[in-house]
Amino acid sequence: MDAGMMAVQRSIPAAFDLAGWSRHHLDRVERALGQWVGEGAPAGLGEAMRYAVLDGGKRLRPLLVLAAYEAVHNGAGPTGSDTALRAGMDEATLRAGMDEAALRAACAVELIHAYSLVHDDMPCMDNDVLRRGKPTVHVQFGEAQALLAGDALQAFAFELLTPDDARIPPAVQATLCRQLARAAGSAGMAGGQAIDLASVGLALTQEQLRQMHRLKTGALLQASVMMGAACGGAGATAQKALEGYGAALGLAFQVVDDILDVVADSATLGKTAGKDAASDKPTYVSLLGLAPAQAHAQELLAQAQAALAASGLADTRALAALADMVVNRSY
Repeated sequence: MDAGMMAVQRSIPAAFDLAGWSRHHLDRVERALGQWVGEGAPAGLGEAMRYAVLDGGKRLRPLLVLAAYEAVHNGAGPTGSDTALRAGMDEATLRAGMDEAALRAACAVELIHAYSLVHDDMPCMDNDVLRRGKPTVHVQFGEAQALLAGDALQAFAFELLTPDDARIPPAVQATLCRQLARAAGSAGMAGGQAIDLASVGLALTQEQLRQMHRLKTGALLQASVMMGAACGGAGATAQKALEGYGAALGLAFQVVDDILDVVADSATLGKTAGKDAASDKPTYVSLLGLAPAQAHAQELLAQAQAALAASGLADTRALAALADMVVNRSY
């Protein structure tokens, strides 16, 4: 083991229980999603929406929202007493509102992620039949219903971010909507998917591949971190550091995804393995080779941990542990 790897491992205190921390927050997210998703949707649409979202997935994006919120809030308070005073609320009321905002943001990013998977799997995109260990939505419900389910999930994400709740200041709601919309649109996920579709069979440079993945995958992961930071009222130093953390983590996630597409099987991944190579898509493995791609993932992990160290936040253990999980995961 080299010195860089040892330093990364030492940066995550052994006392931090990621599994226990995750269970607590995932229980909250799952209960909220189960209560909210598809409620009242007509003509079988709700069933397709729930199929797309519930009972599957790592929920990395919601966990990043909540980890960033906790790190910022525990280091600096929810948004500051002056903001609470201007909003006409005491600190306890504002804290309750920001807790609710963070939970809603966690669910909203998962809805955007789920909608993107529904659409990406359709025949006009990646034409995949397996997702999260079960048939994709268009296989289960038909293409038309899958398209509508994705549309409805996308719209509902923004509805969640704008509740009629006086405890959540309108400026916070607007910030969360702007962050999520940018990450999901042409400057983020949709733009990255467009580049991906246009790049099949082409020989991209490493910078071109990095830009594609910054948009397609990294933008929503980074936005998850920054939405949590916004709910916590992050200052300028913390914001800058968390942006760097989110950027490194987002790219690392895709590098590892490319690696797993080569080394893991479909049963382990819960989706079709080897599909990138079969589709002649450019990946970090095809561009760099397997071992260099693995080394690059570790370099990105070190960058993410360094950004946390520069954040000035008192407790970033959950964010550090999530980054380690992303890079060293096997599925």
